[in-house]
Parts: sequence; structure tokens; C-alpha cells
Amino acid sequence: MSPLPAWRRWAKWLVPGLGVKRWLIILGAGVLLTSTGLAFLLNIRLLGLMERALIQAILSFYLVTGRLVSPLVGGVGLLLAGGVIIAIAVRGMVRAIAGAFLPRGDPRLVEIIRRQRRRERGPSIVVLGGGTGLSTLLRGLKRHTTNLTAVVTVFDDGGSSGRLRRELGILPPGDIRDCLVALAEAEPLMTRLFEHRFQGGALDGHAFGNLFIASLIEVTGDLELAVRESGKVLAIRGRVLPSTLDDVALCAEMEDGTVVEGESRIPRAGQRIRRVFLKPPTVRPLDEVLEAIAHADLVLLGPGSLYTSVIPNLLVSGVADALRASSGPRAYVCNVMTQPGETTGFKASDHARVLQEHVGPGLFTHVLVNTQPPRNRVLLQRYREEGAVPVEADLDAIRRLGVEPVGDDLISEQELLRHDPTRIARLALRLVDGLDSGRARRPFRGELIGAGRGPRRSRHS
Repeated sequence: MSPLPAWRRWAKWLVPGLGVKRWLIILGAGVLLTSTGLAFLLNIRLLGLMERALIQAILSFYLVTGRLVSPLVGGVGLLLAGGVIIAIAVRGMVRAIAGAFLPRGDPRLVEIIRRQRRRERGPSIVVLGGGTGLSTLLRGLKRHTTNLTAVVTVFDDGGSSGRLRRELGILPPGDIRDCLVALAEAEPLMTRLFEHRFQGGALDGHAFGNLFIASLIEVTGDLELAVRESGKVLAIRGRVLPSTLDDVALCAEMEDGTVVEGESRIPRAGQRIRRVFLKPPTVRPLDEVLEAIAHADLVLLGPGSLYTSVIPNLLVSGVADALRASSGPRAYVCNVMTQPGETTGFKASDHARVLQEHVGPGLFTHVLVNTQPPRNRVLLQRYREEGAVPVEADLDAIRRLGVEPVGDDLISEQELLRHDPTRIARLALRLVDGLDSGRARRPFRGELIGAGRGPRRSRHS
């Protein structure tokens, strides 16, 4: 279907029922009065037909009443009258248009515009990871910038995502759904709908959001397009990209040399992990992922499960090289708690060291670390019973790895021990505070469309 001509697109503003035409007429009258006033002041004689007629009417009135006013007084009067009418017309048009999007009498329009403009001028940030940790960070960052790109792992094979992957042959949508919901600006009911899980029957354990994305994949034949359209439904700030579109399995070599295949099986192996790798080893990245990293003012790795959420994205071909070539700060967000089966007994420096062992040095410049021990004894005891303890912030050991630690109180102790979205976002943005806020940002071509996992990860991912 060919696009409509420009004149027809503009003509749609005259369709009955929009509540705009009356204000356009009033605006035209104000412009006419203003231009006539300028003509009086500048003593311009060659005026349009309507302006000449208006002047003649005014002069006739003055002559009949015998009170001919000077051009200066008449011009200023017309300018003021025209200005008032224009202001009234513009105010009416803005209210008519805003009324279609905001509830009647809602006073937030100016504040909404101000916030949106501030976010549009925010730094371009790329976050790589997966799981609940990544979505927690995104909830904090979206308050400061719309220039967000979440690069999400697609190697999950457990829960709802794993079932859809096996039964439909699609890439797992679970972590993608979490990030879409975290960036959503849609009505709360729509957000709750995407997170809703069915209980009982053939759909038991499936999240509606997973089924929605899976349906879009079958309709469009493309995961990337399905994610983009889902982002429009949820009105997300920023964009969500899968790290790859290839069907890949995550594998781990354990301490005794055995190999475990499958993201969900690795933490249950009961041994220390020596390394993780992808099968097949050569995995194509999305061009948009590499481009986003190249233009980023800040790149963040994690938080999330070290071996099964953070490192897998870095094993996709070209991603680690793109990170090293990035000129902005690059930070690893260390988890608040250790994760049984992956990072038992790990300190903050151990997390950073494992990253370097997998992808080499020079990948990140900073490590963001929580330095506040948990104060909720009841919640802390629950984690200890699951085999998880707070990650020790050994800052000196991190420095010896050649990266700069940045520590602060980052913990949230509401229901789970994880990162506080507001605190971690503010700490991350401190890394780009040195950038000139008035400079032109690097192009962002995306659409405006916590810590480690809790003590019990749901079997439905």
C-alpha cells in the first residue's frame, strides 16, 4: 500500500469530532489580527485582501465616531488582541490533543513532557545479562534515560521457556519477557497480564507473556520482530535484543572434567564449574547488538547468574571484542548474594576473575559492589538455609585484577535480598557523570518502544 500524500495526511486534522478545527479557526483569526497590527506599526500599504478589508472597517469606525486613533496605538492594540487569541487557540489545541491521552483534568502534561525530554537526553546505556537481576537494573535505569538497550541471553532450557523451546522449536522467551515487563510503561493490568502464569491444565506453569511472544514468533517467523512488536504493546522505554538468533546450547565443564549440557542442569550438577561454553562454539551476534555497544556511553554486565546469565552473552562471537573497542566506561555489576551451584563461596573479586578467565582482560573497567551487609536477620537466615550468603566486597583484590571497584549501599531487603533498582541505577550513572551533559549524544537507533536470583528460583522461567 502506497503512503498517503502529505496534503491528505494534513487534511485528516479537519475530520469531524477531533475538537481541533475550532481552535485552528481561532488561531487563524489571531494570526490575522497580529499581522494587521504589524502592518499598522510598519505602515505597510500593500496588504492582502482580508487585511485591507479589516483596516478599512477599523478606519470607517474611527471616522464615523470622529475618533481616529494613531497607527501606533491601533497597531499595538491589534498585536495584543491577536497575541491573546493565538495563546487561547494554542492552549485549546494542546488540551484537545492531550485529552485523548490523559484523563480529563490531569495536570501532569507539562511534567510528563519535561521528564520525557530529560530521558531522551540521557546517556546511551547497554546492559547485558539475563534473569531477574537484569530486569531489576532496567527498572532503575529507565527512570533516567530512554536510550536503553537490553541484550538478553537466549540459552534457557528450563520451565515454561524450555517447554516452548522443545515443543515449538523457538528460542526461549522467558528472560526477554522479564526485560520487556521491566521497561514497560503500559497500563498496570497489561504488565500483570504478561507476568500471569496459568495454573493447571495443559498450560500449567506457562506465563502469558511467553505464549504471546511465542505466538508472534510463529506469526512473523522472526524472534527479533516478535520482541519489537511486544515492546510496542507494552510501550517500553528503550529496546530489548536477543544476543543471538542461533539455536545454541549452554554447556559447562565441571571440576572433575564432566560436561553438563543445558542451562537449567548446570546449577544442579553439585560441583564447582571450571568453565562454560556454547555448543556450537561459533554463534552469530545481531548486528544491532554490536552497533549498540559501539555507540554506548556506558555498558553494564549483569547482575545475574554469573555462569548462566552473564558469561554466555560474552561468548557470542564479536561481543567481547566490541566491548573492548568501546570508548565508554564498562562495568560489571556484582551480585549481592552468592548462588548455590554456581558461585558458592565466591567473593566479589572471584566473580570478576572468572569473567576475565573466560573472555580475557580489558573487558570491563569497573566493578560495582554492594558494601552494606544485610540487616534483615530473618531474610538472611532463609538464604543461608538455601546455601547462599552475602558476597564479600574485597575491593583491594578487585584492584589487583586491574579494574576499579565502586562500592556503596546497594541492597534491597524487601522480600528478597537483591539490588535496589534506584540505588544501583544512580551508582551506574555516576560513571558517566563526567560526560558533558550539553554535548550531542552518539546516535541511538533503537526504538522507544538485581542481584543473583532469590533463594528459590521458580521452576517456571
